[in-house]
Amino acid sequence: MYIGRFAPSPTGPLHAGSLVAALASWLDARAHSGKWLVRIEDVDSTRCLPGMDQIILQQLAALGLHSDQPPVYQSQRAPLYQQALDQLVVSGHAYPCACSRRDIALALQHSGQVKARHDALIYPGTCRHGLNGKLARAWRLNTQAQPPFHWQDRRLGDQWQDVALDVGDFILKRADGCFAYQLAVVVDDAAQGITDVVRGQDLTDNTARQILLQRALLLPTPRYLHTPLVLGPNGEKLSKQNGAQALDSQQPLAALNHAAAVLGLAEQHALADALPNWVVQWLCLYNLPP
Repeated sequence: MYIGRFAPSPTGPLHAGSLVAALASWLDARAHSGKWLVRIEDVDSTRCLPGMDQIILQQLAALGLHSDQPPVYQSQRAPLYQQALDQLVVSGHAYPCACSRRDIALALQHSGQVKARHDALIYPGTCRHGLNGKLARAWRLNTQAQPPFHWQDRRLGDQWQDVALDVGDFILKRADGCFAYQLAVVVDDAAQGITDVVRGQDLTDNTARQILLQRALLLPTPRYLHTPLVLGPNGEKLSKQNGAQALDSQQPLAALNHAAAVLGLAEQHALADALPNWVVQWLCLYNLPP
């Protein structure tokens, strides 16, 4: 049975860009007669705003997008993430790391391999073979034994990444005790039985790391589909960080029509008739089976 999900972070209200992902995931679930779940990804409590989860749920309800089960909150699932981390440690896939950001920058500088990826330094593997008497600050996944691999995106087609070279040993649990997004989302997708992940194209780069974690934890890998992005006036992805305006819940049809246009679906004129037609168009757009 198809089970999809929409997983917003409560760092701000939904905007036009996040609605595209919400509508696409809802459409895909409905087109396959499946379930659509909402997960509140608040694992990083330092970025979350009080009460924003309820605002997001109210926005979705105003647009007619209702979860088929009560929303799940990552902030309530730390024991599951710790259990997964313990499993990775026992199996030899994860190791403790004592390095600060400054330590990493200096190590890269000394090796002549200063390399930033999305403004983050690629970890040089300093603690991969031991802490040398230092105290552990964080936990990382050892990616060095992983060869480059391909996966299929339902919209973008064949995808390829060398995680060891392009990403390095990434964080599973931070120095402040917060579990990393990559570990939390993999554990939650498996626990909720997610079969299909439909999300924005900006998250495509996360997929390889999540598949590596799924394999290390002996979990199933969902199908992935990454949707087009809504761009701001500066040509960059519309986001909370660059001033995206909150959705106007008083104009639900206008918001849905805009999101549908981004997805390549024709404009509709009556909300009651629009959603079934959009389901049919979604199937045709991506040549999906009914």
